[in-house]
Parts: sequence; structure tokens; C-alpha cells
Amino acid sequence: MSTPVLEIRGLAIKLPAGADRVLAVEGIDLKIEAGKTLCVVGESGSGKSMIANAVMGLLPRPHVEPVAGAILFEGEDLLLRNEAGLRALRGSRIGMIFQDPMSALNPVMRVGEQIAEVLDAHASLLPGLSSAQKRERVIAALRDVELPEPESIADAYPFRLSGGQRQRVMIAAALILEPALLIADEPTTALDATTQALILDLIRKLQTRKRMAVMFITHDFGVVAKIADDVLVLQHGRSVESGPARDVLGAPSHPYTRQLIAAIPHGNAAASVRAADAPVVIEAQSLMKTYRTGGGLFSKARRVDAVHDINFKIRRGETLGLVGESGSGKSSVGRCIAGLQPIDSGRILFNGRNVALRGERGTQTRGRIQMVFQDPQASLNPRHRIGASIMSGPLAQGVSLKEAYKRAEELLSLVGLQPEAAERYPHEFSGGQRQRIGIARALAVRPDLLIADEPVSALDVSVQAQVLELFAMVRERFNLSMLFITHDLRVAAQMCDHIAVMKKGVMVEYGTAAQIIRAPRDEYTKKLIEAVPDFSSLIARRPTADVNAAVNVDTNTAGGGR
Repeated sequence: MSTPVLEIRGLAIKLPAGADRVLAVEGIDLKIEAGKTLCVVGESGSGKSMIANAVMGLLPRPHVEPVAGAILFEGEDLLLRNEAGLRALRGSRIGMIFQDPMSALNPVMRVGEQIAEVLDAHASLLPGLSSAQKRERVIAALRDVELPEPESIADAYPFRLSGGQRQRVMIAAALILEPALLIADEPTTALDATTQALILDLIRKLQTRKRMAVMFITHDFGVVAKIADDVLVLQHGRSVESGPARDVLGAPSHPYTRQLIAAIPHGNAAASVRAADAPVVIEAQSLMKTYRTGGGLFSKARRVDAVHDINFKIRRGETLGLVGESGSGKSSVGRCIAGLQPIDSGRILFNGRNVALRGERGTQTRGRIQMVFQDPQASLNPRHRIGASIMSGPLAQGVSLKEAYKRAEELLSLVGLQPEAAERYPHEFSGGQRQRIGIARALAVRPDLLIADEPVSALDVSVQAQVLELFAMVRERFNLSMLFITHDLRVAAQMCDHIAVMKKGVMVEYGTAAQIIRAPRDEYTKKLIEAVPDFSSLIARRPTADVNAAVNVDTNTAGGGR
């Protein structure tokens, strides 16, 4: 047999003193052949990215470093290479795509210049390469990843590109020197379903053409089903299951693997719709919102019709899902409804009163429309204890300090956290726990309408399942109306009574969740549904175990982030 491109034997990586465990990973074995994809799967904190960083030589030594095992790349142990030797491999023989391209790309450098830096760093491999030749290679790399108008993209700054385009730029930079091994660390986690499908197809296509070995790190078994040849499942730094993808997906042997698969949103819409005769809590009528940027003496202002003639209503106890790709205008609708930005025209009727009128918003909606944001870390004040953050809303409404504190403790218990958590700071909680705190804070003022803006898009699938179950529970308990904004149709089908599909500021389809999922009329809706990974083989074998019984249940952990 040929030598694997990458083989890891008995790898162990130590963590600094005071961490939640001694070893980040322990006893890890894996192999990746040329032209094959190994998916390394697990929740946050399982050690997936530690393995990738060890291969790349990017661990923050000496605090975090390998203490046992071997990492064999084309037969050579990388742990025996010095920094200069590792630097020679990075970008040339081993490429890496990071999770957040906006953080990985320099915001003040043009895209083409950043890709050309890879060529400059390995100039010895391409001696005598002129500036014109470098640009030709950069544009060819951008063309390889199927970016439109690669010459224009090369001259653009990262903020001018969409999330999917930035990720393609990162792939171009990683592949420009045609490495033997590509490491992709959660490259599609926060992308829309259609963009995710395009990126996965692109990686598969480039891999086949260049016969690369690919290590693909993910927490999403939907991605695994689409791209993996082999799978390695990690839990708390240990391998719990490995083998060909068809075996791990079709007949998982370990309970943890089965629980991860069970946590995948099923995408099955309920046939019935609740609250059909209940009073209308919120109604949008011909909502319009336009953004204008730039413009000056010699240039025209840029105009974007973010929300164009949007109409919908949400009854008491009902959930409406707003679905669409990034830039479709769904978050702008949510912010307009919440009063976080003004509308240009139209009406917003809250319990029958037009709160879009000047002066009406504060008196009619004070505290009664609340929002749960996508990034709970950014929405919680890092200097305030959790209890203070939850109490701030009731206190502003005139509730006594004693009553506000009692309400905070009750809500923390409701969302699955201990009352003592009120004395902790946001950084002491995991992502899923912070999202639960965000829900508790929104409920503290006893709202009529809850707006959830992509609240689970960046969470692990098991934590996502727990948070979605929590949303469903609080909706039933408080008879809440909800506007649920998401790019994931599986989540929308599971959570919502009605779904509105948005594209470039326009609502292209509206109906019950069952009708949208089972019989979509608009081609764009059909495209969104087709982009969702095919779970039919998984659902057919879906275990019946309770998702909340998952190992390492997030809600019972009061410790630090993952």
C-alpha cells in the first residue's frame, strides 16, 4: 500500500494548568490517503482544532504542546521539525482554511495581495517569478474556486465580498501552491445552506482534480454525509468511533455518535397550525427599508432596498420563520419590528396600534418586544454579572430590586442553569449557556413578542437541539408570539407555524411550514430546500434516544467556555 499523506499515531496534547482537563487530546490515531476526505467530528472542546493546529505547528507552545505520539506527513514526523521546517511546509505542502475568513483576512489589504503573500513566503519554490506572473497565478487561483470576475475580486478588499466569496478566497490562498494536504477547520459553520453546498461541492471538485488529502473538521453530521469518505468522532479529546462514513452514519456503534446524529434538526413540518383564531400581536404592512451609503461630489450614493413591501402577521402563541440567505433582508425586518432602526414607509401594528409612528414606539412597546441575538457573547456586557444583566429590564420598568432578583433566579432555573449562575460573568459560560442566558434576559420583562435572530446558527448540533427545545418550551409556557429568523430551513420547519422566504429584500413565498417544506412554489425556495444536506439515510435510522440525555449536557455545566 502507498504511504498515507497524513498519519497520526497516539497523539496526546497537554493543556495548561487549571484547564478543565489535563490533555486536550489523548491517544489519537488517524490516516488520510491521497484523494480521500476524513471528517473529524465532535462538539466544541472535543479537541478537533487542536489536532489541526498540531499538524500545522500552530499550537501556542510551551503552554499547549504535544507530549506523546507522532504526526507523520508523507512519512516524516512533523513533531521533529523545527519552526523553520514547519514554516516551509505551511502553505506549500499543507494548506489550511480557517473557520472565520473575515478574521483570517487582513481588512486593509486587497485580496490579490494577500494571496500573493503565499507565493512570496515560498519564493524559493518559484524562483524569478515576476509581479505580472504572480498576478496571473493569483487570478488563476481565484478562477479555480469559481469566483466571478477574478480580476475585480483580486483588487477588492475583504469587506466588499460576501461570506461565501471570502471563504472561496481563503480556499484559493490555501490551494495556490497545490498542497498535498488540505485542512479545513469548520469552513462552512455560519454559512447559508446554499453557500455551504457550493463550498462543499467546490472542495470536493478541487480535491478530485488535484488528488489532495483533506482533513475536514466539523460538528455537523449533515456536512459529513455530503463530503466524508471516513469519519473520526471525538468526545472530550478521545476517539469514540471511527471508520468509513457509510458505516458511522448508517449504523453508529457508540452512544455519543448516535446522540449527535439524533440532534440533527429533522426538518419535518407539523401539519397543524396553532393559534389560528388568536388575536394578532404584530402585523407588518407594506414595510420598506432602504440603506444608502457613500456618495459625494463625484460619486453616486449606493442604494440597497433591504426590505421591500413586506407584509405578514403573527398571532398570539404563533411562530413565524423568516428564511433566506445572507443579504436577503430578514435581519433588517427583525430590527425594524424591534424598533432598533426606523422604517422608510409602511406600518407596524403592535396589538392594533401603529408603533411606527413617532412617539408611539416607547409608550406602546416598552419591554414588550424583546430580541435574542445571534452572538450572545457580544450582546452580554462582559463587565456585568449575569444576574445584573437579567435584572436590568425589570428594574427599568419599575420592578423592585427584590422582585427583579427573584425573577432572575426563577428564569435561570427555567432555562436550565443554577440560580448561583447569577453571580458569574459571561466568559464563565459556554456558547450554549450564554444563549440560554440571553433567552432568560429577554423573558425577564415578560414580553408579548420574542424576536430570535439566528440564535442557533453557530452552536453545536446537540446544544442547538437543546436551545430549540428551550424556545419551544418557553413559547408554550408563556404563550409567546415569536419571529424566528434563520437561514436553516430544517430549523424553521421544526420551530415555526408559518414560514416566509425572503430574497434580496422581497418576500417570494409565504405559507404554513408544511406547505413550504412539502410543496414549495417558488424556484428560490426549491433551491434552498435542495441545498440542505440529504438526511434521508440518517432519519431512516434515527435513534429515539432523548437528545437532552446527550453526554456532556450543556445545561448542567457551570464552568467556563469550551
